[in-house]
Amino acid sequence: MVTPEERPAPAAEGLDRLVHEPARLTLLATLSVLDYADFVYLMNATGLTRGNLSSHMSKLEAAGYIRVKKSLQGKTTRTRLSLTSAGRKALSEYRELMQRVLEELP
Repeated sequence: MVTPEERPAPAAEGLDRLVHEPARLTLLATLSVLDYADFVYLMNATGLTRGNLSSHMSKLEAAGYIRVKKSLQGKTTRTRLSLTSAGRKALSEYRELMQRVLEELP
């Protein structure tokens, strides 16, 4: 049985689960220091497979946290991603909340 003292810090209850997932957090953090990044760069920078990156990318795009722009380069499609203002705000709020959670730990 968990006592009130053992209960997670109240601040942790407000965590954005979309951002909290490690792969998506890594993507957002990487994009936060770049104007944009292409798909291949992000695969290499994060170590995610093509399928995993695509899946996480879709979730972040649906939430409005990233912008995905596709263009033709010769016969291949180039995918570029950038962080939106909503994504930047979500990442900033996540960072602030995590700091509070850590400060509340005994």
